[in-house]
Amino acid sequence: MIEVQHLWKQYRRPHLKVTSLKEAVVAFLRGQTGYTDFWALEDVSLAVRPGEAVGVIGANGSGKSTLFAILARVLHPTKGLVRVEGKVCALLELGTGFHPELSGRDNVYLNASILGLSHEETAARYDSIVGFAELAEVMDAPVKTYSTGMIVRLGFSIAVHMDPEVLLIDEVLAVGDEHFQHQCFARLRQFKQAGKTIFVVSHDLGTVERLCERAIWLERGRVQMDDESKKVAAAYRAAVAEQERARGSGPHAPAG
Repeated sequence: MIEVQHLWKQYRRPHLKVTSLKEAVVAFLRGQTGYTDFWALEDVSLAVRPGEAVGVIGANGSGKSTLFAILARVLHPTKGLVRVEGKVCALLELGTGFHPELSGRDNVYLNASILGLSHEETAARYDSIVGFAELAEVMDAPVKTYSTGMIVRLGFSIAVHMDPEVLLIDEVLAVGDEHFQHQCFARLRQFKQAGKTIFVVSHDLGTVERLCERAIWLERGRVQMDDESKKVAAAYRAAVAEQERARGSGPHAPAG
């Protein structure tokens, strides 16, 4: 369902940060408008089969979010092949696109239409969406009166009712209360059993081990390891612990 071959993604970093037109003109006149090329992803290759759940882990700046954005078709690769088969739903910022002045009911129809459902398709799934979110009592109230947790529940419920073949998830399972997280994992297990593909980007190694049978460790834009999730998580934890020990044994380490 997902195929990535020799993927590279390049960004350009300006030498000087400018915040106004005046600063931009001064920088131009002084010849300070150069850029440094930065490769966020370098020669990344991977494949994910139908019914497989794969997690991507790594430190900040390792390229996880860039890879996610490319698979979600938000960014384009600089070079390489990226192929994602079937209907894709990306869970990035749950509740993004909700209008605070509109009711929960109106926002369900608005958000579902943005994700590609017709009014009739949304109407057929409306009761199930509300039931999963457990928000029937407040669906006619403005979303601005909802708590963050309520917005997250409604956003997740809408997304999983899009019935995608490929579900892309970026950190959103780390939010919400324990009950909500149990609901999320139960629904995702149903996705796997139905042959859907799940691709998770997360700092939470426990989530990756719990949900995914396989994990990919990215390090500075390259694939460091691709194996069973428990093996990859253990190797990553060991590497982080070694880095912490190395920092602790440096010249500025406190006396023991």
